[in-house]
Amino acid sequence: MILTIDIGNTNIVIGCAENEKMVFVERISTSHNQTALEFAIIFKNILEIYGISPKNINGAVMASVVPAVTKNIATAVEKITGTKVMTVGPGTKTGLSIVIDNPAQLGADRVVGAVAGLHYYGAPLIIFDLGTATTVDVVDKNKHYIGGMIMPGVNTAQSALTQNTSLLHKVAVEPPKKVIGKNTTDCMKSGAVYGTAASLDGIIDRIEAELGYKADAVATGGLAGCIIPYCTHKIAIDDGLMLNGLLQIYLKNK
Repeated sequence: MILTIDIGNTNIVIGCAENEKMVFVERISTSHNQTALEFAIIFKNILEIYGISPKNINGAVMASVVPAVTKNIATAVEKITGTKVMTVGPGTKTGLSIVIDNPAQLGADRVVGAVAGLHYYGAPLIIFDLGTATTVDVVDKNKHYIGGMIMPGVNTAQSALTQNTSLLHKVAVEPPKKVIGKNTTDCMKSGAVYGTAASLDGIIDRIEAELGYKADAVATGGLAGCIIPYCTHKIAIDDGLMLNGLLQIYLKNK
């Protein structure tokens, strides 16, 4: 079995694959204060919940955008499984043709998402990852990664809004009954959900106009399920996209 770990700024997504299929996908909060032992205990407990013995893990792979916790997690995995973790980075075989100004600047998470998107959904493809930041990645009809977009995530934007205004308070990311809010709370909810959904729809329109042809779209990340159902474009939701991408990269390198 292969342990897959995607370390994001808000959440760490963990999964375990057997015969190229994910047995589970779980999320824990990203903490800069956790020691390697504390992470080891968390991972061991998650495996036990699904009846998986750490002894049955014969490989591990991860991608991280949080260098401060990367080493501790690698140590934690090795502590409970006895196997070293493959970390996606420069020199890792991905099979992805990256056609941007400086391929070395492309984050590991975006590489992994593009690899997974291309493998499972084909090209051309637009990939949304709705987390602390909302990232957009584009694979053209020739299967080249050609770039994308980075903008504030839904919760990040909401936090900035409440911190910089005196009369607005934090609200849940959930849709109000109507697009036109009748009170402050519903106005903020509408802006967060319908505003973001409309933004994603507009992004698809502009990307397709620039490409000169239609492209499929897929979304992942902790907030995808809250936003994508309210988009007018057809966008697949794939909670396991990143972990499946990690699995594919692991297999390419082994």
